[in-house]
Amino acid sequence: MKKESSNFEERWSRALQSNYGQPHMTLVSGKGSVVKDSEGRSYLDFLAGIATNILGHSHPAVVSAVRKQVATLGHVSNFYAHPGVIELAEKLQTLVGDPKAKVFFCNSGAEANEAAFKLSRKTGRTSVVATFGSFHGRTLGALSLTGQHSKRDPFLPLVEGVSHVPFGDIAAMKRKVNARTAMVIVEPILGEGGVVVPPPGYLRAIRDICDRTGALMVCDAVQTGMGRTGQWFGYEHEGIFPDVVTVAKGLGGGLPLGAMIALGDASKLFQPGDHGSTFGGNPIACAAALAVIDVLEKDKLLIKVRAHEALIKAEMNSFPGVKIVRGQGLLLGVVLKRKIAYILREALEDDGVLVNAPDPYVIRIAPALNISEKEVRTFMEIFRKNLAGIINA
Repeated sequence: MKKESSNFEERWSRALQSNYGQPHMTLVSGKGSVVKDSEGRSYLDFLAGIATNILGHSHPAVVSAVRKQVATLGHVSNFYAHPGVIELAEKLQTLVGDPKAKVFFCNSGAEANEAAFKLSRKTGRTSVVATFGSFHGRTLGALSLTGQHSKRDPFLPLVEGVSHVPFGDIAAMKRKVNARTAMVIVEPILGEGGVVVPPPGYLRAIRDICDRTGALMVCDAVQTGMGRTGQWFGYEHEGIFPDVVTVAKGLGGGLPLGAMIALGDASKLFQPGDHGSTFGGNPIACAAALAVIDVLEKDKLLIKVRAHEALIKAEMNSFPGVKIVRGQGLLLGVVLKRKIAYILREALEDDGVLVNAPDPYVIRIAPALNISEKEVRTFMEIFRKNLAGIINA
């Protein structure tokens, strides 16, 4: 693996806490799906800030919207409204298909899930059901929902009343959810858990269970949201409406913005003083989000996302060493036949491609939704070459 100049490494270690470990690369610029490091080397970015830079880097529509907004109105407290936050909330009402939905804006996915957690307490119930392998954030409340022992165990005890069941196991969900359950929180696809897709009918079954018991169904669409799966949020594939949707990542197109969207009767639960966020829904982040949604719609990128998914699966499922490509849209996990994902990730980086390995068998890709077919084919060729080099070594 290439090492970054010691100057940046030393400055990082002197000034930043060690919770991320020691980065070995410093990125300094980006355009579209290409980024450059401090040594002038270019990389094809197939991770996009972990599904965040949904239109790539420096998209002119986002740049223009942010520049115009910051020169007009930078920030207001939540004592006052501003046009952008109202327009964005109305747009999200349209995208979730519920004109009575109400939006709470924050800055991240963890905060959106914290808000959903608090909202569920307004039902008068306190029990929550989540899934093993899930990731809902690292704040204490969101971490209590997260179903990964490696992230949870160092910070026990967490919030009481949260139970976890196997992801995709409908029978286990039926056994656990009852009249005391405030909410069930589920990802349409496990992102950090390795891009795991549940069996067909899973979300529909959870919807039915929640209807029967009165629990809120919360869809964590932080990673699947804003068109990444070829649908706006990722649950639409099963034709359902959750009670709550949480989004972040791609919503701001690279700026920190999250939202907790409550549909139907759930939209009436929060009352004045129940929750808040100083920066949530600030004018600059809202301007960026409105620009992102406008481009996604005008350029028909959700259709292109599904076309890219079909191309990648058609090609890469036949690569020697690949077991299966799973996922939807441009949230895909390339499952390998051997435990070489970490080695392959480093090899790809050395060859100018950025990806992620959430476990030893899986390479996760989540590029910008406006990535070109040429860039997709370049990625696949580099992937094929490096995978063959490793398995034939």
